[in-house]
Amino acid sequence: MSQAEAPATAVASGPAAPAVARWLTPLELTVLGAIWGASFLFMRVSAREFGALPLVEIRLALGALILLPLLWKGHAHFTRRHIGPLIFISAINSAIPFALFAWAAQRAPAGIGAITNATAVMFTALVAFAFFGEHISKRRAIGLLAGFVGVAVLASGKTAGSSVWSAALAGTFAAFLYGVGGNLVRRRLAGIPPGAVAAGTLVCASLLLAPFAILTWPSAPVPTHSWVSAVLLGVLCTGVAYFIYFRLIYRVGASRAVTVTYLVPLFGVVWAWIVLGEPLTLSMAIAGALILGGVALSQQRK
Repeated sequence: MSQAEAPATAVASGPAAPAVARWLTPLELTVLGAIWGASFLFMRVSAREFGALPLVEIRLALGALILLPLLWKGHAHFTRRHIGPLIFISAINSAIPFALFAWAAQRAPAGIGAITNATAVMFTALVAFAFFGEHISKRRAIGLLAGFVGVAVLASGKTAGSSVWSAALAGTFAAFLYGVGGNLVRRRLAGIPPGAVAAGTLVCASLLLAPFAILTWPSAPVPTHSWVSAVLLGVLCTGVAYFIYFRLIYRVGASRAVTVTYLVPLFGVVWAWIVLGEPLTLSMAIAGALILGGVALSQQRK
């Protein structure tokens, strides 16, 4: 969910980790970071032709299709009291953030979205403190401050002479919604397997967004390369990536799995540079350092 993007279900821990080769977890984290970093590239390529809402609908529908076995396996855990929270969480943790990132991809380099996505971890801690009374340490507070300074630097920057503040703010608000969604999953969908939660939110978000996507579907033919990017965004960056992510949660726990957050901005910027020739500007470099440093501090425990 591209949580592009570690999804909100990252807050749930899995069972004891089974014995596997020591190199497997670092490899899967690196692959996952590369895949989620590529999601911003794919949005950049295809968002202009599709428009934000149709592109996100394709992403949600294909991702949901890949994860349907997980939903079927865990559907018995859902009860009537989960329906309302599931609909709301689907909107704020999938449909709206995905649309915001796609909207931003139409207006700014792919690296902008990838960098702002990293603030989701900090927003999760901030929302828990502000609305649910969780303690926030001095070190974590400093990390949050550094991260938000990084967002301000990113929003004030320019690429090829054009301002990127609207895209930076859209990506930051999407990350904030991830933070809200993460806290609600912990409190409203507790006890449901994380894979079933992810599949359920994608299915629900796809249904919620479908009417709006149909109304805004592009009238002109969409180029083949945009279709390929949209399909890869849904199948690879949503369905397959979530499957890998939940494997990691069950094997090594959420606290280690969420470290993929550090790799997504790096790969997002690198893919955009290699494939699209988008430059890494000074403001992006400074903002990225501040945001990732803030994430590192906010993740540390005493």
